Amino acid sequence: MIAVDDRPRPPLIVTERLALRELRLGDAPAVAEFAGDMRVAQFLLAVPSPYPVALATRWIAGRIGWWAQGRGMTLAIARREAPDALIGSASLRCYPRARRAELGYWLGAASWGFGFATEAADALLDYGFRDFALERVYAHVLDGNAGSVRVLDKLGFTLEGVRRKHVRKAGRFRDISLFGLLRDERR
Repeated sequence: MIAVDDRPRPPLIVTERLALRELRLGDAPAVAEFAGDMRVAQFLLAVPSPYPVALATRWIAGRIGWWAQGRGMTLAIARREAPDALIGSASLRCYPRARRAELGYWLGAASWGFGFATEAADALLDYGFRDFALERVYAHVLDGNAGSVRVLDKLGFTLEGVRRKHVRKAGRFRDISLFGLLRDERR
C-alpha cells in the first residue's frame, strides 16, 4: 500500500540510461514544448497542441500533489548524464484500496525509438509492484499509437479490450485500447 508519511518526496529511480526524478515547476517549458508537439499530443488525452506553458505548470503542480495525497507519482524522465533536462514523463496513478494503478508515459519525439519509454516504464513497474504492493497495472492507448502498443507488449501487458469511440480528441471520437499486467505475470 502507498504510505507517504515517511517519504516526503517521490523517489529518484536510476536505470542504465535514465534518471526518473521528481517533477519541478521549472520543467514546464520543456513539458509544453515536448508534450505539445503535435506528434506527441495526438496520443495524449488532455494535452492540446500548442501547449501553453501556464497550462503545463498547472499540470505539473497537480502531479506533484499526487505524492502527498497518496495518489501515486509522476516522474520526469531525463537522461542519466543530464538529469535536469526532461525528455518526457512517466506516472503511476494509484488506487490504493484496489491495489491497482494506471501507467502513463510520454516522450518528446526526438527521444523516440531508443527504448527510453520501455526502460522508464519498466523501472516504474518495478517500483509500483514492490513499494506500492500493486496487484494490477493497466494502461490506455489511443488508436494509432503503435509505439505505445510495442512498449506495453515488451513489458508483458495483455490487450484486455477496446472501448470503441470512447474519447473525443481533436474533434473526433477515437477508440481506446485497455492493456493490463498482473503482479504474477511480471517477469
